[in-house]
Amino acid sequence: MAGEEVQILNGVNLHIPRGDFVAIIGPSGSGKSTLMNMIGCLDTPTSGSYRLDGIEVKGLSDNRLAEVRNRKIGFIFQSFHLLPRLSAFENVELPLVYRGLAAKERKAAAETALAKVGLQDRMHHRPNQLSGGQMQRVAIARALAGEPPILLADEPTGALDTKTGADVLGLMEQLNSQGHTIVLITHDLDVAARAKRTVFMKDGLLSEERGGRT
Repeated sequence: MAGEEVQILNGVNLHIPRGDFVAIIGPSGSGKSTLMNMIGCLDTPTSGSYRLDGIEVKGLSDNRLAEVRNRKIGFIFQSFHLLPRLSAFENVELPLVYRGLAAKERKAAAETALAKVGLQDRMHHRPNQLSGGQMQRVAIARALAGEPPILLADEPTGALDTKTGADVLGLMEQLNSQGHTIVLITHDLDVAARAKRTVFMKDGLLSEERGGRT
């Protein structure tokens, strides 16, 4: 029916402390993508409250939301979202250009982020000169470069073979051990088991099972 309101999330209550590594898992249509969009400030709640690093997100203007996303969230996507004509270094640097950082600061931040993911010797290669795992590492470096409080990873191993996916998850565990807060969206129980804890979504409802790695 036209104009009918559809409730996708139902009474979701989730706290993610700094330094956590939480996996959100659920089948298609469970609401996990909507929850991801809320966490990433791509959507805002119609009711309730969402605070991100002390900022109340509901009611922010589109421009302010974009600023919060740029400064507070590092996005990691299944399909990498790298620009093919740019080198690894330029892909990592690009969000910092939008932030208005000076060239010297951008260079230092991009080089540091690429070194963190072990790609300091590939920074001038374009995406078509990199393997799938290397492209995902570039995407992770891009997410890291602005030093956001949260890394939000949407099916980060979905386009990778099993071994490469395991390598990427190992890198994310390493980054978490260094203090990075990570929220991982997945439908794969084996992937979710690499997180410190798992949140299950079904029909817009949330339940939590502690476990995963220690």
